Amino acid sequence: MTPIRVLVAKPGLDGHDRGAKIIARALRDAGMEVIYTGLRQTPEMIVNAALQEDVQVIGLSILSGAHNAIVPRLMELLREKEMMDVRVIVGGIIPDEDAESLKQLGVAAVFQPGASLEGIVQFIRASVAESQKELKR
Repeated sequence: MTPIRVLVAKPGLDGHDRGAKIIARALRDAGMEVIYTGLRQTPEMIVNAALQEDVQVIGLSILSGAHNAIVPRLMELLREKEMMDVRVIVGGIIPDEDAESLKQLGVAAVFQPGASLEGIVQFIRASVAESQKELKR
């Protein structure tokens, strides 16, 4: 079985990437292929990397509070490139009301501080499995 391919990105000006690296390592340990783009990525850079790497999931780590600017742009770019089958998950400091609005934009899940690594791994596996079933229909 081919491993799930996940792009982990740090959009915006936030320079703290410890959490993103911990997530990337946990996903790798769970058997996923992880592409880590590094710090200060624009939505355009992230979507282009996701397209080139043929990923099934984009994981954004946002601690800067810029999620309401970054995520809508990223989702718009995914629509433009007809990549709506790519699941987007967001982690970081996201208020509950913002988490709901991000989900309405098409974000598959929002993981706030304290989310378990195993819970994130399980969500990604289930979400990709569901996506593959939808593609077979």
